Amino acid sequence: MSLFGAIDISASGLTAQRLRMDLIANNIANINTTRTGTLTAAGNPIPYSRQEATFVPRPPDTPFASVLGETLGSQNAGNGVQVASISDDVQEPFGLEYNPSSPDASTVAEPGLPVGYVRQPNVNITTEMVDMISASRAYEANVTAMNASKAMASKALEIGKG
Repeated sequence: MSLFGAIDISASGLTAQRLRMDLIANNIANINTTRTGTLTAAGNPIPYSRQEATFVPRPPDTPFASVLGETLGSQNAGNGVQVASISDDVQEPFGLEYNPSSPDASTVAEPGLPVGYVRQPNVNITTEMVDMISASRAYEANVTAMNASKAMASKALEIGKG
């Protein structure tokens, strides 16, 4: 690993966690968005869907890193992280609220959506706050690792001064 390799790895983690915090903020901002401009086949509005990022290890930059990764049983040993995708959370179902006077209420019955109900976004404030704390702690850990790498590099340069 080069002198700046550890800093580069920490920087990739900082970038990934910043993106994660941005997605969490976007989810919280849209916690009450029941209309996104898209409609179901029956003509009912589709609410905001919670977004989440998927991270994967970065591929190796050098042939040595590739060989080291294969030897250790991992294709991507110590190269940092990158965002593979940002996707909608399809596991959490939309909430339903009976409000026939709402302009977003369903006018045509669909499976799981009776007439007069409004689909609510699948954003849970508790889940978002836990994710935000987790992302914040991961960001802090990457800052600490980066500062430690900078301090080691600085001390290594002082060795040469004598």
